[in-house]
Amino acid sequence: MIEALVFYMFASVLIASGVMVITARNSVHSVLFLILAFFNAAGLFVLLGAEFVAMILVIVYVGAVAVLFLFVVMMLDVGRVNIKEGLVSYLPIGGLVGLALLAELVWLYWTWEFSAGAVQNRLAPISADAGVTNTHALGQILYTQNVYLFQTAGLILLVAMIGAIVLTLRTRPGVRKQNVSDQVSRRPADAMEIQQVETGAGVQ
Repeated sequence: MIEALVFYMFASVLIASGVMVITARNSVHSVLFLILAFFNAAGLFVLLGAEFVAMILVIVYVGAVAVLFLFVVMMLDVGRVNIKEGLVSYLPIGGLVGLALLAELVWLYWTWEFSAGAVQNRLAPISADAGVTNTHALGQILYTQNVYLFQTAGLILLVAMIGAIVLTLRTRPGVRKQNVSDQVSRRPADAMEIQQVETGAGVQ
């Protein structure tokens, strides 16, 4: 009974914070609600016995990704007016994409079938006699059975990061840029000049 109450508490707060992420008017508040959603998702993973996944969720997503989002949002100072520009023109396309995704989810739900041993595997995915920890089992799944999919996901994230940098990179004229190769190859003779000043001929 206590586990059920804790589950519903984490789940309800997670759903509410997820809704607030997309409905909050302030971008900083959206990121803070996202951090709250990550914490509640970590709590659900702890209830499922996946303590390693919960720890990674808190360390990586809350400690790095969400904080990075918060810094970027605060540095860019994204205004509400700029976000809503062009909303009406893109609304039909966005609505069609959303309906297509909803139809796919409904179709997936109605055609979902469980195998004969799915219930037993879900209740006890690892045999107690195997002597395998949760972290070891997760590593076996990621780095042995699904290693190519794992590496492909990493490449997709790398390409997405490079694409985001290229799209947001802006060149401004008149800005002095640093040339590292010229600085490294500079000699003392190029940076300073020794003048022999006679006695009494200096600046008065």
